[in-house]
Amino acid sequence: MTQQHPITPPPELVEQWADMLATRSDEAVFSLAAQWGADQELEACCEWLNGGSKIDYDTAALLRAHRRPSLKEQALAELAEWENVMDIAPDSPIRRALEQLSD
Repeated sequence: MTQQHPITPPPELVEQWADMLATRSDEAVFSLAAQWGADQELEACCEWLNGGSKIDYDTAALLRAHRRPSLKEQALAELAEWENVMDIAPDSPIRRALEQLSD
């Protein structure tokens, strides 16, 4: 008897990825598949952490935010790297605009 792994993608998704191979690089399609699997694993971990207590729920939310930062968080992190290299002021209009965006 073969047991299917809990992170095995549904056949429709595998078919979709296979169809993409005609128009995208193998690397792009395999990256999508890897990201899907990583997302499934992260959600399974967060569900497990959501054991019912407030502390567990907060920990799961922190884990998810750390492993899947918002586009705003990613942009601010990249800007911080550029600020160090290019002498950009910490209160630059770019930083202020990014900070005003919602997550």
